[in-house]
Amino acid sequence: MTAIIPLSELRERIDSIDRQLLQLINQRAACAIEVARTKLAEGETGSFYRADREAQVLRKIKELNPGPLSDEASVHLFRELMSACLALEKPLEVAFLGPVGTFTQQATFKHFGHAVKGIPVATIPEIFLAVETGHCQFGVVPVENSTEGVIAHTLDRFMTTSLQICGEVEIRVHQNLLGKMDSLTAINEVYSHQQSLAQCRQWLNTYLPGVPCTAVSSNAEAARLASLDHNKAAIAGLMAAELYELNIIEQHIEDESNNTTRFIVIGKQQPASTGLDKTSILVSTGNQAGALHKILGPFAEYGISMAHIESRPSRQGLWEYVFFIDIDGHRDDTDVAKALETLQNNVKMLKILGSYPKAVI
Repeated sequence: MTAIIPLSELRERIDSIDRQLLQLINQRAACAIEVARTKLAEGETGSFYRADREAQVLRKIKELNPGPLSDEASVHLFRELMSACLALEKPLEVAFLGPVGTFTQQATFKHFGHAVKGIPVATIPEIFLAVETGHCQFGVVPVENSTEGVIAHTLDRFMTTSLQICGEVEIRVHQNLLGKMDSLTAINEVYSHQQSLAQCRQWLNTYLPGVPCTAVSSNAEAARLASLDHNKAAIAGLMAAELYELNIIEQHIEDESNNTTRFIVIGKQQPASTGLDKTSILVSTGNQAGALHKILGPFAEYGISMAHIESRPSRQGLWEYVFFIDIDGHRDDTDVAKALETLQNNVKMLKILGSYPKAVI
Protein backbone atom coordinates (compact mmCIF):
# COMPACT_ATOMS: atom_id res chain seq x y z
CA MET A 1 0.00 0.00 0.00
CA THR A 2 1.35 3.41 -0.97
CA ALA A 3 2.16 5.59 2.03
CA ILE A 4 0.22 8.84 2.39
CA ILE A 5 2.51 11.86 2.08
CA PRO A 6 1.83 14.56 4.68
CA LEU A 7 0.06 17.63 3.27
CA SER A 8 2.75 19.96 4.62
CA GLU A 9 5.45 18.07 2.71
CA LEU A 10 3.42 18.16 -0.52
CA ARG A 11 2.93 21.89 -0.18
CA GLU A 12 6.66 22.38 0.31
CA ARG A 13 7.30 20.39 -2.88
CA ILE A 14 4.78 22.51 -4.80
CA ASP A 15 6.34 25.74 -3.52
CA SER A 16 9.80 24.52 -4.58
CA ILE A 17 8.56 23.51 -8.03
CA ASP A 18 6.78 26.85 -8.42
CA ARG A 19 10.02 28.71 -7.70
CA GLN A 20 11.83 26.63 -10.32
CA LEU A 21 9.04 27.16 -12.83
CA LEU A 22 9.12 30.92 -12.29
CA GLN A 23 12.88 30.98 -12.88
CA LEU A 24 12.57 28.91 -16.06
CA ILE A 25 9.68 30.99 -17.38
CA ASN A 26 11.68 34.17 -16.92
CA GLN A 27 14.71 32.56 -18.55
CA ARG A 28 12.51 31.82 -21.56
CA ALA A 29 11.24 35.40 -21.53
CA ALA A 30 14.83 36.68 -21.49
CA CYS A 31 15.57 34.50 -24.53
CA ALA A 32 12.55 35.99 -26.30
CA ILE A 33 13.96 39.48 -25.72
CA GLU A 34 17.30 38.36 -27.19
CA VAL A 35 15.47 36.91 -30.20
CA ALA A 36 13.97 40.34 -30.81
CA ARG A 37 17.36 42.03 -30.56
CA THR A 38 18.87 39.55 -33.01
CA LYS A 39 16.03 39.97 -35.50
CA LEU A 40 16.35 43.75 -35.34
CA ALA A 41 20.11 43.51 -35.83
CA GLU A 42 19.50 41.36 -38.92
CA GLY A 43 17.14 43.99 -40.32
CA GLU A 44 13.82 42.30 -39.53
CA THR A 45 11.48 45.10 -38.49
CA GLY A 46 8.07 43.54 -39.11
CA SER A 47 6.04 41.23 -36.92
CA PHE A 48 8.14 38.83 -34.82
CA TYR A 49 5.27 36.36 -34.78
CA ARG A 50 5.81 33.35 -37.06
CA ALA A 51 2.80 31.10 -37.55
CA ASP A 52 4.92 28.17 -38.76
CA ARG A 53 7.36 28.36 -35.83
CA GLU A 54 4.58 28.58 -33.24
CA ALA A 55 2.72 25.62 -34.75
CA GLN A 56 5.89 23.51 -34.66
CA VAL A 57 6.55 24.39 -31.01
CA LEU A 58 3.01 23.56 -29.93
CA ARG A 59 3.01 20.27 -31.83
CA LYS A 60 6.29 19.36 -30.13
CA ILE A 61 4.69 20.04 -26.74
CA LYS A 62 1.99 17.51 -27.62
CA GLU A 63 4.61 14.95 -28.60
CA LEU A 64 6.69 15.45 -25.46
CA ASN A 65 3.83 15.67 -22.95
CA PRO A 66 4.13 12.74 -20.47
CA GLY A 67 0.95 13.57 -18.50
CA PRO A 68 -0.93 13.59 -16.21
CA LEU A 69 -1.92 16.94 -17.80
CA SER A 70 -3.82 16.38 -21.05
CA ASP A 71 -2.27 17.42 -24.35
CA GLU A 72 -4.92 20.12 -24.68
CA ALA A 73 -4.18 21.59 -21.25
CA SER A 74 -0.42 21.48 -21.86
CA VAL A 75 -0.72 23.20 -25.23
CA HIS A 76 -2.97 25.93 -23.80
CA LEU A 77 -0.44 26.63 -21.04
CA PHE A 78 2.40 26.97 -23.53
CA ARG A 79 0.18 29.01 -25.87
CA GLU A 80 -0.22 31.64 -23.14
CA LEU A 81 3.46 31.47 -22.21
CA MET A 82 4.49 32.03 -25.83
CA SER A 83 1.99 34.87 -26.13
CA ALA A 84 3.41 36.63 -23.07
CA CYS A 85 6.99 36.18 -24.30
CA LEU A 86 6.11 37.46 -27.77
CA ALA A 87 4.57 40.56 -26.20
CA LEU A 88 7.97 41.33 -24.68
CA GLU A 89 9.47 41.32 -28.18
CA LYS A 90 6.79 43.38 -29.89
CA PRO A 91 3.08 43.29 -28.92
CA LEU A 92 0.78 42.12 -31.69
CA GLU A 93 -2.29 44.08 -32.67
CA VAL A 94 -5.00 41.78 -34.03
CA ALA A 95 -8.31 42.97 -35.48
CA PHE A 96 -11.40 40.87 -34.73
CA LEU A 97 -15.13 41.16 -35.33
CA GLY A 98 -16.39 43.20 -32.41
CA PRO A 99 -17.63 44.36 -30.07
CA VAL A 100 -15.84 42.59 -27.22
CA GLY A 101 -17.37 39.27 -26.23
CA THR A 102 -17.79 37.73 -29.69
CA PHE A 103 -16.77 34.24 -30.74
CA THR A 104 -14.25 35.92 -33.05
CA GLN A 105 -12.53 37.47 -30.03
CA GLN A 106 -12.54 34.03 -28.40
CA ALA A 107 -10.90 32.60 -31.53
CA THR A 108 -8.32 35.40 -31.48
CA PHE A 109 -7.29 34.57 -27.92
CA LYS A 110 -7.26 30.84 -28.63
CA HIS A 111 -4.88 31.31 -31.56
CA PHE A 112 -2.63 34.14 -30.30
CA GLY A 113 -3.03 33.97 -26.53
CA HIS A 114 -4.30 36.69 -24.21
CA ALA A 115 -1.16 38.88 -24.37
CA VAL A 116 -2.08 40.25 -27.81
CA LYS A 117 -3.84 43.57 -28.17
CA GLY A 118 -7.21 42.72 -29.67
CA ILE A 119 -8.80 45.49 -31.73
CA PRO A 120 -12.61 45.16 -32.07
CA VAL A 121 -13.83 46.13 -35.56
CA ALA A 122 -17.42 46.55 -36.70
CA THR A 123 -17.47 44.51 -39.93
CA ILE A 124 -15.52 41.82 -41.78
CA PRO A 125 -14.48 44.20 -44.62
CA GLU A 126 -13.12 46.60 -41.97
CA ILE A 127 -10.98 43.80 -40.52
CA PHE A 128 -9.40 43.29 -43.94
CA LEU A 129 -8.88 47.05 -44.27
CA ALA A 130 -7.24 47.32 -40.84
CA VAL A 131 -4.62 44.75 -41.87
CA GLU A 132 -4.20 46.04 -45.43
CA THR A 133 -3.44 49.55 -44.17
CA GLY A 134 -1.06 48.33 -41.46
CA HIS A 135 -3.15 49.42 -38.47
CA CYS A 136 -3.05 45.78 -37.30
CA GLN A 137 -0.53 43.06 -38.11
CA PHE A 138 -3.20 40.37 -38.33
CA GLY A 139 -6.95 39.92 -38.41
CA VAL A 140 -9.24 37.04 -37.45
CA VAL A 141 -12.40 36.45 -39.50
CA PRO A 142 -14.99 33.64 -39.54
CA VAL A 143 -15.00 31.62 -42.75
CA GLU A 144 -17.43 28.72 -42.25
CA ASN A 145 -19.76 27.07 -39.78
CA SER A 146 -20.37 23.33 -39.62
CA THR A 147 -24.16 23.70 -39.68
CA GLU A 148 -24.79 26.96 -41.57
CA GLY A 149 -22.02 26.85 -44.18
CA VAL A 150 -19.64 29.55 -45.43
CA ILE A 151 -19.48 33.19 -44.41
CA ALA A 152 -20.05 34.93 -47.76
CA HIS A 153 -18.63 38.30 -46.68
CA THR A 154 -15.28 36.69 -45.92
CA LEU A 155 -14.99 34.72 -49.15
CA ASP A 156 -16.06 37.65 -51.31
CA ARG A 157 -13.41 39.92 -49.79
CA PHE A 158 -10.67 37.52 -50.93
CA MET A 159 -11.50 38.34 -54.54
CA THR A 160 -9.91 41.78 -54.14
CA THR A 161 -7.47 41.64 -51.23
CA SER A 162 -3.73 41.00 -51.42
CA LEU A 163 -3.66 39.58 -47.88
CA GLN A 164 -2.68 35.99 -47.19
CA ILE A 165 -4.26 33.39 -44.95
CA CYS A 166 -1.66 32.80 -42.22
CA GLY A 167 -3.45 30.35 -39.96
CA GLU A 168 -6.73 28.79 -38.88
CA VAL A 169 -8.53 28.16 -35.61
CA GLU A 170 -11.71 26.26 -34.76
CA ILE A 171 -14.14 27.10 -31.98
CA ARG A 172 -16.83 24.76 -30.69
CA VAL A 173 -19.81 27.11 -30.61
CA HIS A 174 -22.14 26.76 -27.64
CA GLN A 175 -25.07 29.15 -27.82
CA ASN A 176 -26.71 30.38 -24.64
CA LEU A 177 -29.88 32.34 -23.94
CA LEU A 178 -28.98 35.40 -21.86
CA GLY A 179 -30.99 38.21 -20.30
CA LYS A 180 -31.83 40.26 -17.23
CA MET A 181 -34.91 38.12 -16.55
CA ASP A 182 -35.09 34.78 -14.71
CA SER A 183 -37.57 32.88 -16.90
CA LEU A 184 -38.60 32.40 -20.51
CA THR A 185 -42.07 33.86 -19.95
CA ALA A 186 -40.71 37.39 -19.53
CA ILE A 187 -39.05 37.44 -22.98
CA ASN A 188 -40.76 39.44 -25.73
CA GLU A 189 -37.85 39.59 -28.22
CA VAL A 190 -34.59 37.75 -28.89
CA TYR A 191 -31.49 39.37 -30.40
CA SER A 192 -28.57 37.59 -32.04
CA HIS A 193 -26.44 37.37 -35.16
CA GLN A 194 -28.35 35.83 -38.07
CA GLN A 195 -26.10 32.75 -38.07
CA SER A 196 -26.72 32.13 -34.37
CA LEU A 197 -30.47 32.51 -34.83
CA ALA A 198 -30.30 29.91 -37.60
CA GLN A 199 -28.23 27.57 -35.42
CA CYS A 200 -30.91 27.71 -32.70
CA ARG A 201 -34.00 27.70 -34.92
CA GLN A 202 -35.52 24.46 -33.60
CA TRP A 203 -34.97 25.40 -29.96
CA LEU A 204 -36.52 28.83 -30.47
CA ASN A 205 -39.54 27.36 -32.24
CA THR A 206 -40.04 24.85 -29.43
CA TYR A 207 -39.49 26.99 -26.32
CA LEU A 208 -40.19 30.55 -27.55
CA PRO A 209 -42.83 30.10 -30.26
CA GLY A 210 -44.07 33.37 -31.69
CA VAL A 211 -41.42 35.49 -29.95
CA PRO A 212 -39.81 37.87 -32.52
CA CYS A 213 -36.16 37.16 -33.32
CA THR A 214 -34.12 40.12 -34.51
CA ALA A 215 -30.78 39.79 -36.31
CA VAL A 216 -28.04 42.22 -35.24
CA SER A 217 -24.38 42.70 -36.22
CA SER A 218 -22.92 40.28 -33.64
CA ASN A 219 -23.78 38.16 -30.62
CA ALA A 220 -21.94 40.60 -28.38
CA GLU A 221 -24.08 43.46 -29.71
CA ALA A 222 -27.13 41.31 -28.98
CA ALA A 223 -25.95 40.90 -25.39
CA ARG A 224 -25.40 44.65 -25.07
CA LEU A 225 -28.92 45.37 -26.28
CA ALA A 226 -30.38 42.74 -23.93
CA SER A 227 -28.58 44.39 -21.01
CA LEU A 228 -30.66 47.54 -21.60
CA ASP A 229 -34.12 45.95 -21.36
CA HIS A 230 -35.46 43.40 -18.87
CA ASN A 231 -37.75 41.86 -21.50
CA LYS A 232 -35.14 41.37 -24.22
CA ALA A 233 -32.94 38.28 -24.46
CA ALA A 234 -29.81 37.50 -26.44
CA ILE A 235 -28.23 34.40 -27.86
CA ALA A 236 -24.49 34.61 -27.25
CA GLY A 237 -21.46 33.03 -25.61
CA LEU A 238 -20.65 32.91 -21.91
CA MET A 239 -18.00 35.62 -22.33
CA ALA A 240 -20.75 38.03 -23.38
CA ALA A 241 -22.85 37.08 -20.34
CA GLU A 242 -19.98 38.04 -18.04
CA LEU A 243 -19.12 41.25 -19.88
CA TYR A 244 -22.71 42.55 -19.94
CA GLU A 245 -23.77 41.13 -16.55
CA LEU A 246 -26.57 38.96 -17.91
CA ASN A 247 -28.22 35.89 -16.40
CA ILE A 248 -27.64 32.58 -18.17
CA ILE A 249 -31.25 31.51 -18.66
CA GLU A 250 -30.52 28.40 -20.77
CA GLN A 251 -27.21 26.88 -21.84
CA HIS A 252 -26.29 25.03 -25.05
CA ILE A 253 -29.44 25.80 -27.02
CA GLU A 254 -27.82 25.17 -30.41
CA ASP A 255 -29.66 22.55 -32.50
CA GLU A 256 -26.44 20.67 -33.38
CA SER A 257 -24.24 19.66 -30.45
CA ASN A 258 -21.09 19.54 -32.58
CA ASN A 259 -21.63 23.06 -33.96
CA THR A 260 -18.18 24.42 -34.87
CA THR A 261 -17.02 27.62 -36.54
CA ARG A 262 -13.74 27.83 -38.43
CA PHE A 263 -11.87 31.12 -38.37
CA ILE A 264 -8.87 32.15 -40.45
CA VAL A 265 -6.00 34.48 -39.62
CA ILE A 266 -5.23 37.05 -42.32
CA GLY A 267 -2.02 39.03 -42.71
CA LYS A 268 0.89 39.84 -45.00
CA GLN A 269 2.99 36.88 -43.86
CA GLN A 270 3.63 33.70 -45.85
CA PRO A 271 4.33 30.89 -43.34
CA ALA A 272 6.93 28.28 -44.24
CA SER A 273 6.08 24.60 -44.59
CA THR A 274 5.64 22.73 -41.31
CA GLY A 275 4.73 19.28 -42.67
CA LEU A 276 1.09 19.59 -41.54
CA ASP A 277 -0.29 22.41 -43.64
CA LYS A 278 -3.27 23.51 -45.67
CA THR A 279 -3.40 25.64 -48.82
CA SER A 280 -6.39 27.77 -49.84
CA ILE A 281 -6.87 28.87 -53.44
CA LEU A 282 -9.31 30.88 -55.53
CA VAL A 283 -10.02 29.57 -59.04
CA SER A 284 -12.02 30.96 -61.96
CA THR A 285 -12.73 28.89 -65.07
CA GLY A 286 -15.21 31.09 -66.91
CA ASN A 287 -18.53 29.71 -68.14
CA GLN A 288 -17.36 26.57 -69.96
CA ALA A 289 -18.19 22.88 -70.13
CA GLY A 290 -16.13 20.56 -67.95
CA ALA A 291 -14.92 23.41 -65.76
CA LEU A 292 -15.04 21.47 -62.50
CA HIS A 293 -13.20 18.52 -64.05
CA LYS A 294 -10.37 20.85 -65.10
CA ILE A 295 -10.09 22.02 -61.50
CA LEU A 296 -10.18 18.61 -59.84
CA GLY A 297 -8.01 16.74 -62.35
CA PRO A 298 -4.57 18.03 -61.25
CA PHE A 299 -5.26 17.24 -57.60
CA ALA A 300 -6.23 13.67 -58.45
CA GLU A 301 -3.18 13.33 -60.71
CA TYR A 302 -0.75 14.25 -57.93
CA GLY A 303 -2.61 12.63 -55.05
CA ILE A 304 -3.56 15.87 -53.29
CA SER A 305 -6.48 15.63 -50.87
CA MET A 306 -9.09 18.35 -51.17
CA ALA A 307 -10.61 19.39 -47.83
CA HIS A 308 -13.27 21.83 -49.04
CA ILE A 309 -14.72 23.43 -52.16
CA GLU A 310 -17.20 26.28 -52.36
CA SER A 311 -18.52 28.27 -55.34
CA ARG A 312 -19.43 31.96 -55.40
CA PRO A 313 -20.68 34.26 -58.19
CA SER A 314 -17.71 35.98 -59.83
CA ARG A 315 -19.68 39.23 -60.35
CA GLN A 316 -17.85 39.58 -63.67
CA GLY A 317 -20.26 37.78 -65.99
CA LEU A 318 -23.64 36.09 -66.04
CA TRP A 319 -23.47 32.55 -64.60
CA GLU A 320 -19.71 32.79 -64.05
CA TYR A 321 -18.43 31.45 -60.76
CA VAL A 322 -15.23 31.33 -58.76
CA PHE A 323 -14.29 28.35 -56.60
CA PHE A 324 -12.73 28.57 -53.16
CA ILE A 325 -10.78 25.38 -52.46
CA ASP A 326 -8.81 24.08 -49.48
CA ILE A 327 -6.25 21.33 -50.13
CA ASP A 328 -3.85 19.44 -47.87
CA GLY A 329 -0.21 20.45 -48.07
CA HIS A 330 1.92 23.56 -48.58
CA ARG A 331 2.42 25.45 -51.82
CA ASP A 332 6.18 24.67 -51.57
CA ASP A 333 5.62 20.90 -51.24
CA THR A 334 6.69 19.19 -54.46
CA ASP A 335 3.41 17.50 -55.38
CA VAL A 336 1.31 20.51 -54.38
CA ALA A 337 3.52 22.80 -56.47
CA LYS A 338 3.17 20.51 -59.50
CA ALA A 339 -0.61 20.28 -59.09
CA LEU A 340 -0.93 24.07 -58.83
CA GLU A 341 1.28 24.56 -61.89
CA THR A 342 -0.89 22.17 -63.91
CA LEU A 343 -4.05 23.84 -62.61
CA GLN A 344 -2.72 27.26 -63.63
CA ASN A 345 -2.64 26.09 -67.25
CA ASN A 346 -6.21 24.71 -67.08
CA VAL A 347 -8.10 27.70 -65.70
CA LYS A 348 -8.80 31.34 -66.40
CA MET A 349 -7.45 32.55 -63.06
CA LEU A 350 -5.66 31.01 -60.07
CA LYS A 351 -4.99 32.94 -56.88
CA ILE A 352 -3.19 31.31 -53.96
CA LEU A 353 -4.79 32.72 -50.83
CA GLY A 354 -2.19 31.20 -48.52
CA SER A 355 -0.42 28.12 -47.22
CA TYR A 356 -0.55 27.85 -43.45
CA PRO A 357 -0.29 25.39 -40.54
CA LYS A 358 -3.35 23.32 -39.75
CA ALA A 359 -4.96 24.28 -36.44
CA VAL A 360 -3.04 22.85 -33.49
CA ILE A 361 -5.46 23.78 -30.67
